[in-house]
Amino acid sequence: MTAALLQTHEVRNQVPALEGYDAYGADPWLRAAVRRAGVEWIDSAAQALGTYVASAEAQHHATLANRYTPELHAFDRTGMRVDRVEYHPSYHVLMNRAFSAGLHSLAWKRDAGGFSGRAALFYLWNQLEQGTSCPVTMTFASVPMLEHAPDLLRDWRGRILADAYDPRPAPVLQKAAVTIGMAMTEKQGGSDLRAVQTVAVREGGLYRLTGHKWFCSAPMSDGFFTLARMKEGVSCFFVPRSLPDGARNPFLIQRLKDKVGNRSNASAEIEYRDTAAYAVGEPGRGIATLINMAHHTRFDIVVAAAAMMRAALNQALHHAAHREAFGKRLVDHPLMANVLADLALEAEAATLLAFRLAAAFDGARKDAAERELQRALTPIAKYWLCKRMTAVAAEAMECLGGNGYVEEGALARLFREAPLNGIWEGSANVICLDALRALAKSPEALDALAREVALAKDTRLDQRLVEVRQLLASPANAESGARRILETIAVATQASLMRRYGDAGAADAFVSSRLEDSLRAFGGLSLDAAGLQALVERAKLAA
Repeated sequence: MTAALLQTHEVRNQVPALEGYDAYGADPWLRAAVRRAGVEWIDSAAQALGTYVASAEAQHHATLANRYTPELHAFDRTGMRVDRVEYHPSYHVLMNRAFSAGLHSLAWKRDAGGFSGRAALFYLWNQLEQGTSCPVTMTFASVPMLEHAPDLLRDWRGRILADAYDPRPAPVLQKAAVTIGMAMTEKQGGSDLRAVQTVAVREGGLYRLTGHKWFCSAPMSDGFFTLARMKEGVSCFFVPRSLPDGARNPFLIQRLKDKVGNRSNASAEIEYRDTAAYAVGEPGRGIATLINMAHHTRFDIVVAAAAMMRAALNQALHHAAHREAFGKRLVDHPLMANVLADLALEAEAATLLAFRLAAAFDGARKDAAERELQRALTPIAKYWLCKRMTAVAAEAMECLGGNGYVEEGALARLFREAPLNGIWEGSANVICLDALRALAKSPEALDALAREVALAKDTRLDQRLVEVRQLLASPANAESGARRILETIAVATQASLMRRYGDAGAADAFVSSRLEDSLRAFGGLSLDAAGLQALVERAKLAA
């Protein structure tokens, strides 16, 4: 009886966990991107982070941080208001590793190549865990905001750039390192920040804020950029979590959001009640001031989306290489090979686009053409990669079948994370309208995009930009067709990059499937078995 039971429950044909490798050294696309950018100085840090990201230890922390979600403790045992969010210890382990690695600071510490070097690290991190990426991104993007507030710059910049993590609630001058959050949207307005109703009243050198914020990201941060209304209009402010004397600034956490994904990271509804704040930028120009921060967080979203596609592809490739069905490995079935090859094209093109944008951020400091390119390409890439990420995650999950649809697997969390970046920092329609305004304001931006596409020397791609100009020529039709405009620019740019940096077979497959074929379900590539296997092989992680 016992022997029969053991035989009945013998476990075969299950796939080992994808762990215990160097996510940087094993990734030919990422290493090629680093070489093109001329930032090989990041190799050592990237290898260390890549080894950690792919370790069983790190993946276990990521699982725990998302399974045991943050808890709000509004009051202590005596009834005193404390507004404290408690995280699982694994969240703090991950935060410490991310900030110690300089994921938030590296771009601001290098005279050249800082954005590209940092993009390599952020690309690796987002293959592991996305909840911690939110405070990393906001802290990173806070640096240009401080240029609008010299007094804050003096006390906060050095602590923001410190490669350390200190979660203690304490005044800024008592800390060596700080993190930054945001509290912008309100329940009546959402993305329409002009509808802000929080009120700011001047009191000496400070302002006092009163109002309610519908979404506050990372509410245990040390300071928050926020919006409030003055007589001059909606203005930008900075709210410190603790006051200089050590007292708590009134910052009432009403509840935590029960989100679909991004569960390790707390998002809260908060209330200001005569809350002390510092003005940032000119009165009445809060939204314009905030755009600079949003521009940098959107850049991070582009890198994160590409990284998440790579992570989803890795899981699908790994599963198909180890799982057998109908007498052979999944990867050896022609139709599965077609799906995997198609996913590989999508992930490679996304990676190329993300690192081209990083190079534009690096070049923007000295080159006007690169500055125009990064301004225009940021919302376009953000829109398109976020749209494609959800489709990639769903298809990769399907490659695993039922095994992909259980929480023990990595793809379940990745699937729940997939839509968030498309919503945060401007949902698709908001991003499209922002991009249209940028193109209308600066005709040079479209010229820069056209020059980038033309580098491929492919007249089919050039024609796509001609079509875009025709669509933009009619403002009445441009808004309703904005998604088509952004998609056309994004795919043409990706195709140009594939032509220049991918191999000929991959570039031909991308152009024919993305620009010529009408069918767009994954797995519809018009290639023979050898062509499909070649695409699958070049996408694999190195042994």
